[in-house]
Amino acid sequence: MSLRKLPIFLLFISVYFLSFSQEKPNLIFILADDLGYGDLGCFGQEKIVTPRLDQMAAEGMKFTQFYAGSTVCAPSRCVLMTGQDTGHCRIRGNGPEEAQTLQPEDITVAELLKGQGYNTALIGKWGLGELGSTGHPNKKGFDYFYGYLNQRHAHNYYPPFLVRDSTVVPLTNRPDPRWDSMRIERGWEKNGAGFAEPDGRLAYSHDLFVEESLKWVREQSESENPFFLYLPLTIPHANNEGTRGTGNGQEVPDYGIYETESWPEPNKGQAAMITRMDRDIGSLLDLLSELNLDKETLVFFTSDNGHHKEGGNDPEFFDANGPLRGMKRDLTEGGIRVPTIAFWPGKIEAGSVTDHIAGFTDWMATTCDLSGATLPEGTQSISFLPTLLGNPDEQKEHEFLYWEFYERGSKQAVRFGDWKAIRKPMFDGKLELYNLSEDLGEENNLADSNPEKVAQAIQYLEEGHVPNPLWKIKK
Repeated sequence: MSLRKLPIFLLFISVYFLSFSQEKPNLIFILADDLGYGDLGCFGQEKIVTPRLDQMAAEGMKFTQFYAGSTVCAPSRCVLMTGQDTGHCRIRGNGPEEAQTLQPEDITVAELLKGQGYNTALIGKWGLGELGSTGHPNKKGFDYFYGYLNQRHAHNYYPPFLVRDSTVVPLTNRPDPRWDSMRIERGWEKNGAGFAEPDGRLAYSHDLFVEESLKWVREQSESENPFFLYLPLTIPHANNEGTRGTGNGQEVPDYGIYETESWPEPNKGQAAMITRMDRDIGSLLDLLSELNLDKETLVFFTSDNGHHKEGGNDPEFFDANGPLRGMKRDLTEGGIRVPTIAFWPGKIEAGSVTDHIAGFTDWMATTCDLSGATLPEGTQSISFLPTLLGNPDEQKEHEFLYWEFYERGSKQAVRFGDWKAIRKPMFDGKLELYNLSEDLGEENNLADSNPEKVAQAIQYLEEGHVPNPLWKIKK
């Protein structure tokens, strides 16, 4: 090669590698429903079998201090989508429709990614806006939607219908006629909640979501655009209405490898749902490998809150919260610290474990870093991309993480460094203080002996809450 041509060659190589380094990865966010911190083998579970998620952790990164946006469904999902914590976001609890609907000014992760050329899909449970509302997925950045729009509908694993974009899609499942009066009284006929009769359980919604997801990802392999798949699964949430009607809300087509266990039926169902979810996530990972998309795709798995005690399930039998205290609807660690795995071959070091303190708010900033989008003002979002890529020295940290919750008398919580404070009721209740580095189970309240930390916690609790007329403490 002549010296005259060398600069041109070097320029070509530089441009090539620059463009390669700036390619936008595909993004898949998988959200389990009510999965506890200790429900996976890679997080200490001994009874429930989860080989594919364990493998995902062994080949990816495990987060040991990752936090859900809230301790129940809707607000946690709102935090994830908007990058705002429950002291700032619109949807701060499970409530009436007017308080459960995203508005045009609530910018979502999907809207930001769509603006960067991503194809976007939501398959599963939404919970942030009904048909015809401003919060419908198609109005919040998703090109394609298939699933449940509201949470009570999502309780029913054999529903009479699902929704595709704005079209109601009838299914072959038949509601149990023995409970007609209950369905009419509770309004289940309208929103699709309830439960199917034993012989009318023909189409299991989770299986439909998996089938639809695999189909959609395969279609994306033929597109020149990157894609974002938000896959909020309903497993292993209980069918609360089914529990009232039959005593067993752990709806699953079969108990699989747990069929012969001498466990109560709801426990078999709980384990079978988690293992079924594990199998299906494995199928999605296998498809990415088959399509040669695995090295171009960040797959992120977590849960919307801690484990539940519904549907007849006994979480103590499975030690579902592991070393943590509390569960869904608590702001102790068992209600908000969730099992989390990131997988990106060639980018994330296999078998890595991080104790970086992060949470649902941070998904938005991370996707902005990955896609080139601009992070909106007013979020509490910090990108954890440096952690994913093995650059902890470049990782910014939160001054504090904040939660508020309006059920069961209301409560607030804040995590700052090793310290965690909980105040209940909100604003004027007694404050509990724990040092999580020494007391992960939050058993020793240190408030009386640490007045400076108490004062700091109160400052953060006051700073974290921005009043919203839709959310007031019930007297």
